[in-house]
Amino acid sequence: MNELFEYSDVLKSPIEAFYCNDTATWMPVRNHWHYFVEILYCTSGAITATCNENTYVLRKGDFLLIPPQAMHSISAHGNDKFRYACIKFNLNRIQLVEEYLPNLTLLFHKVAASHNDMLCINDEKIPNFNLAPTVDHIVEEIKQKNYGYNTYVYSILSSFLLQVIRYWYHSGISVEKEPVTDASTISIDNIIQYIDRHSHELINIEELASMCNMSYSYFAKVFHHQYGQSCKQYIEFIRLSKAENLLLFTDRDLTAIASETGFADCSHLIRCFKRRYHITPKQYRLLHASI
Repeated sequence: MNELFEYSDVLKSPIEAFYCNDTATWMPVRNHWHYFVEILYCTSGAITATCNENTYVLRKGDFLLIPPQAMHSISAHGNDKFRYACIKFNLNRIQLVEEYLPNLTLLFHKVAASHNDMLCINDEKIPNFNLAPTVDHIVEEIKQKNYGYNTYVYSILSSFLLQVIRYWYHSGISVEKEPVTDASTISIDNIIQYIDRHSHELINIEELASMCNMSYSYFAKVFHHQYGQSCKQYIEFIRLSKAENLLLFTDRDLTAIASETGFADCSHLIRCFKRRYHITPKQYRLLHASI
């Protein structure tokens, strides 16, 4: 337990994507977990990654899918120089609509538990998806924050994950939907969708708990366990993410943005925005207008 880095961070934005290399001063990344999915894609050299109790050596063209709440670490492989991409995102924001397609969170945990060798895949296994330039494109989209970048990148990730599911399916892994005895998990997933759609409205957490047939205290405990933050923090995160995009891509004033994203008033928006981004919304808009 002394080696456990007790780290359960939350995303700074709906999607994070960046490159890491052997010159990074914070390597190795010690054992930790978080509520979102992480994809590691090795572009040169080699790295060693652990996921739960399994160890993987990733070389050029290999990628590792790290499920939510899986303990994992990353380090150099010997003295090799390396470069890898890291993409982090909320799996519950990818909705597969066909009835026969699986719940992604449950499928990821199933593969991690029973087919952990299938979490590490070479991009040659997915011939219909040119992964290297796609990863470059995702990183650049997140960096540049082009109009509609979140939706665009999630659409790319949806296509990529479907290719992964096809690979698992053709490798003999059952990807069919299975009965779920823990109804709270499904309810919490539905609550995430509800928050995304109603974040501009007044949201009462006690009512959310009631929608899941849970007491307030149990709902709070389950939500924090599954998403690594309180429901109140998640609601603010979604509202700020939407406010950020309105600042970037519209000329609406702060009063209108506060109203459209669910903040009580302009002062409330400024206070929450500054706490997360360390600058005011006006400063943020001016900063990105000059880029």
